[in-house]
Amino acid sequence: MSTPAPPRVVVLGGGSAGWITACLLHHQWGERGGSVTVVESPEIGIIGVGEGSTPQLKAFFEHLGIAEADWMPACDATYKLGIRFTGWSERTGCESYFHPFPGPVDLHSEPGFLHNCALRRRGVDVPAHPDDWFLAEALSEGRKSPIPEENFPFGPSYGYHFDAHKLGAFLRDWATKRGVTHRATRVEEVELTPDGDVAALLCDDGERIEGDIFVDCSGFRSLIAQQRLGAPFIPFGENLFNDRAVVMPTAHREPVKPQTDSIAMSGGWRWSIPLTSRVGNGYVYSSKYISDEDAEAELRKAIGMEDQGDARVLQMRVGRVADSWTGNCLAAGLSQGFIEPLEATALHIVIVTALDFARAYESGGFTAQNREEFNWRIAAKYEGIRDYIVAHYRLNQRSDTAYWRDNAANHALSDDLKAMMTAWFTHEDIGRLNAEQHGGNPHYANMSWHCLFAGYGTFPPQAKMQAPPPGLHISDVEQTRAMLAACASNFPDYAPA
Repeated sequence: MSTPAPPRVVVLGGGSAGWITACLLHHQWGERGGSVTVVESPEIGIIGVGEGSTPQLKAFFEHLGIAEADWMPACDATYKLGIRFTGWSERTGCESYFHPFPGPVDLHSEPGFLHNCALRRRGVDVPAHPDDWFLAEALSEGRKSPIPEENFPFGPSYGYHFDAHKLGAFLRDWATKRGVTHRATRVEEVELTPDGDVAALLCDDGERIEGDIFVDCSGFRSLIAQQRLGAPFIPFGENLFNDRAVVMPTAHREPVKPQTDSIAMSGGWRWSIPLTSRVGNGYVYSSKYISDEDAEAELRKAIGMEDQGDARVLQMRVGRVADSWTGNCLAAGLSQGFIEPLEATALHIVIVTALDFARAYESGGFTAQNREEFNWRIAAKYEGIRDYIVAHYRLNQRSDTAYWRDNAANHALSDDLKAMMTAWFTHEDIGRLNAEQHGGNPHYANMSWHCLFAGYGTFPPQAKMQAPPPGLHISDVEQTRAMLAACASNFPDYAPA
């Protein structure tokens, strides 16, 4: 019995999502007879809202064998050790907090942080702010590189900031040199087979492009999955209010920190992302609470660009398709879904989708045998990420505008998120609950949930705090700070080119 041949894959749309997917599927099947063709219209622009990543992007480049020295300079990329949230809480001492990517050194400091959080949740006045407990924060605050000296083998986990347009172009050049076919043409029609699968893409130059698997990376338009195949879209509007973003770049005004900044605004939040060439700025907001004009004015004032520079307003369709794999079409990127870029998860989901699809399709003998299970896993990934993002808004400690008050009063929460919040306030083990909810493989680590709750100061009011009773074990924050400072001394100053 012959082994089924890998498929002919046709990717509609380029950009970061299209080329990441093309690279991964070609890497999986190219040497065994599979083929990948990317159909990309030169007339259609790339949204390029997201310019930050999780450590999943580092794993992507390592998987393909692409060195940082090759791709980072080409994409104006800088390192990212985490996100600093500023202004999301009005509680004294919690005006900002750093959400780190975990690393091996944190295995020594995290238990102390969790222990003190447990005490403070019960009203014991002990230090439990996340900034004191993790190496990534110490490195970022000290403007240190995440790459340690040779004598220190415990580097942190990290992601990147990058120019999304240049990343797509770099991956296109890399992929086409290794056998991926690029068609610069516009698709006019999606041809279906009698049983409803995609047969071919019909282009404006008369070309008919056939394939076995079609990947829809056509952006919010979702030409194949939603428009042609009718894949249902599940909106997240009742969970996540934001539906707009206004974006504009600025020049560097201070030395770079290897972090993304997320800063609360009157009707949403703004990001500040340092590249080697510029700083990316964007204000994510809800059109129900602030107009496009007022949002732009608020962003301009915040970044000191009242009378100069061009701004773009982008509309966001927040939610996901019910099934990422419909017929012989895989939806990826914005065609698949979008969760606002608060935790920079867009490319993370693209990479997870491509790798999981390749495994599911091949393990099913290059058939749709595992399609239902795959769709369930990807849907659960979206729901888990959505819950963590929603928690940022539901737990916010602001009261100055209707936007923040309404978010704090929002009860359109999943049962999983309600359970996590209840567990926190009733002093239960949220780490165990988090693992149980997701079959031992939670979408966000126990540390991340603790950083969110503790970073906002979601503890009993200070007036109700009690001094620690004699003999109670308290994790020594000063000792931890000293340990982290000693570790940080093994990292050079960060000065991106």
